Amino acid sequence: MFTGIIEELGEIVQLTDGKEDSAVIAVRGPLVTSDARDGDSISVNGVCLTVIDNVDGVFTADVMGETLRRSSLGALKVGGNVNLERAAALGSRLGGHLVQGHVDGVAKVVGREAADQWEIVTFSLPAELARYVVEKGSITVDGVSLTVMAVTDDTFSVGMIPATSTNTVLGSKAIGEPVNLEVDVIAKYVEKMLGSRHV
Repeated sequence: MFTGIIEELGEIVQLTDGKEDSAVIAVRGPLVTSDARDGDSISVNGVCLTVIDNVDGVFTADVMGETLRRSSLGALKVGGNVNLERAAALGSRLGGHLVQGHVDGVAKVVGREAADQWEIVTFSLPAELARYVVEKGSITVDGVSLTVMAVTDDTFSVGMIPATSTNTVLGSKAIGEPVNLEVDVIAKYVEKMLGSRHV
């Protein structure tokens, strides 16, 4: 479980095709690896990955074919930056919202509009996720916990403060680039419970 508060920008240092539709990725992240052990979870652009090795500030993780197909990790390149967050510790402050690290879909940046002290960024909204996205609700974009400012049938917008732009990959995402989305898991549970009720 994560909070959507990014701890550091990591750098992809190696990408290796694995066997049978998989990959191995190596990420430099001195902060998140400072106490990481094999088997620990680290969120990479919102995808929960398991550490299989950690040497000199670089951790390695296996990425299954299913993850490559359902997220934007397949588009990563060596030298590129990624958002990193360690799993939340019990008893710590929950600065964002409950984030599982399970990507629900991939969207694209469709607009960026500068405001006085922030930026309004608009993303495409996959039809199958639209029912979970509401104004003032929480959503995770590339692992970042954000508040939805506005929603249309096929887009949603968020306001990004300078700290978010500077300290996450969202600040440098160009129009058309892909991002990972995770909707609020509470909405999915509520939908399932209400759907199982008999009238």
